[in-house]
Amino acid sequence: MVKPETLHAVLNAKTVSVVGASSNPDKTGYQVLKNILDAGYQGRIYPINLKAESILDINCYPSLLDVPEDLDLVVIVVPAAAVPEVMQQAADKNARGAVIISGGFREIGNVELENEVMGIANAHDIAVIGPNCQGINYTPNKLCACWPLLTKRGGMAVIAQSGTIGATMGGWAEDEEIGFSALLALGNKSGVGEIELLDYFASDEETKVIALNIEGVKDGRAFIKTAKSALSKKPVVVLKPGRTRKGAEAAQSHTKSIAGSDKVFEAVCKQTGLIRAEGICEFYDYSKILSMLDAPLGRRMLVITSSGGSGILAADTAEDLGIELKQLSTDIKDRLKEILPNQCVVSNPLDLTGDATANRYMQALDVAITSEVIDCILVIFGDPVHKASDVVRDISSRTDKPIVVAFLGGGDVEKEEVLLMHQAGIPAFPTPERAVRAIGALLKKKNY
Repeated sequence: MVKPETLHAVLNAKTVSVVGASSNPDKTGYQVLKNILDAGYQGRIYPINLKAESILDINCYPSLLDVPEDLDLVVIVVPAAAVPEVMQQAADKNARGAVIISGGFREIGNVELENEVMGIANAHDIAVIGPNCQGINYTPNKLCACWPLLTKRGGMAVIAQSGTIGATMGGWAEDEEIGFSALLALGNKSGVGEIELLDYFASDEETKVIALNIEGVKDGRAFIKTAKSALSKKPVVVLKPGRTRKGAEAAQSHTKSIAGSDKVFEAVCKQTGLIRAEGICEFYDYSKILSMLDAPLGRRMLVITSSGGSGILAADTAEDLGIELKQLSTDIKDRLKEILPNQCVVSNPLDLTGDATANRYMQALDVAITSEVIDCILVIFGDPVHKASDVVRDISSRTDKPIVVAFLGGGDVEKEEVLLMHQAGIPAFPTPERAVRAIGALLKKKNY
């Protein structure tokens, strides 16, 4: 079991070496080294290459043993057969952690080779991430020892057995100006696994939600105990593929994970409070909203829309999830009728109709936030609505009721306004269904 202080030293490494650094832009050893540099890492970097004197204007060393100081983190990108020797050298340099990006171990049947590597690591208390992984990224330390280059800092810690799923989550968070605190690809998870990382990020002040993608669990009892402890501090969203027989077989062939009974895992989620996502979009949406908003006090939601059809979709999804669309009080309805045009449908959903402007939304929301029969508000912007972000930012500053947005059909205006909303801490989604399902996940969040 890797200690939290060891993981802290790895993620906050002040010295990093890339073994297998390359001057060829097509090689992983080049991409990883360049991303560490381009992310703005402030620590000392030691590329290891037998032949090159320098790469990317950084002096190279022929082996780890030639590095002039001890190392916090060693990133390994060499053929699998060479990894045991590198790991022994890392031990000689008192390395705290090793990220083994190299593949060719247990996932293709080379169990003995992987055991040899882990034997060295365990004997010297080196925390191993991988092998057969995509690396790590901890934005508070500007340490992007993986690919692609992602730097936007936020509150989501993504722990992914699949490097591609992790990179997708990080990429979406970057594109949407939400960011993440950490992105760790576990690969074969022969060293550091979900249990140690759940425990660590539960106490990490940079992290508001843990997004966990796993294909199997090594120790069910320890996982349940750790999950319960983590969930007492912050929400955890989990994506575990392999729900079907064929999916479980695919998981077994991917990283030799034992998927186990999906019914048992579903029961564990319900027992502990883990918020389960069924696919990557839900995994991202749930993690996104949980990293940005506190939970509403109840399940009563008001939908305000300029698109009647979108309001209907939101109502359908809400009913599926047990989210209540209570009718507004007579007093609130009367106040809305006084200020809104006659064509508006004063109900729940509140339909402002297709010619609604930002000012009309503002007028409606000014009244709506005073209602005592709603706990949260879904605002749907259909078509281009200029200054939509100004409206929701202003309203959010004047109410404790969570405000969630769905923005669709808005073209370039939508893209600009959504980014402004995210920068202000207001989550926006591209469809009403995704927005409502995200609210459903938010309702499972405790008020920590």
